[in-house]
Amino acid sequence: LSIVHFWALIFTYMWAGPHHLHYTALPDWTQSVGMVFSLILLAPSWGGMINGIMTLSGAWHKLRDDPILRFLIVSLSFYGMSTFEGPMMSIKTVNALSHYTDWTVGHVHSGALGWVGLVTMGSMYYLIPRLYGQKKMYSVPAIELHFWVATIGIVLYIAAMWIAGVMQGLMWRSINPDGSLTYTFVESVKATFPFYVIRLLGGLLYLGGMVVMAWNTFMTVRNGQVPEVRIPALNPAHA
Repeated sequence: LSIVHFWALIFTYMWAGPHHLHYTALPDWTQSVGMVFSLILLAPSWGGMINGIMTLSGAWHKLRDDPILRFLIVSLSFYGMSTFEGPMMSIKTVNALSHYTDWTVGHVHSGALGWVGLVTMGSMYYLIPRLYGQKKMYSVPAIELHFWVATIGIVLYIAAMWIAGVMQGLMWRSINPDGSLTYTFVESVKATFPFYVIRLLGGLLYLGGMVVMAWNTFMTVRNGQVPEVRIPALNPAHA
């Protein structure tokens, strides 16, 4: 399934790019091709996500004690969520509302910070101590703290952008009976301000988690040592 997932993504996503350019000067047929392949993209994306999560079958209890595993599983959840949201937003009628709004910003960051960010952090937490001859990071409670701070931060961030984006889209397309716009662009910016404050709070929490990780990494490296690699001497008789 992993092999099918990989090659299906490679083949499909190269056709999905036009979904970023709905309602632009791009030819309409190209936009339609991008929409169709984006919807097809849902199948391999969710196949990979389900494959990753189901790898824990019979071992779900490990999530109680292993914060690194939580990073990896939650990242897969964000992957599934963002790869569902993306194809839905590629549908032209949905994109008519979401285009140019902060909904797109929320979607991108759910993938970048929720999926790529968390899986990278979890992988580094696993690899760093082994690079320096340690069995685990200097502080496991600090990994726990980082997980919760980062997860809460990204949820606040993307939820604020989702709500702000839908609100912006509705305000921009609201029309009075005489055909004039109900709201000016400045009014939509003013209405969005509270959500930008929540976005800032979420971003600071996520950044704070990275500071915790930096400290934990520094302490792990300081207390560890790089294992010595011995290269066998070359036998002159076989030179």
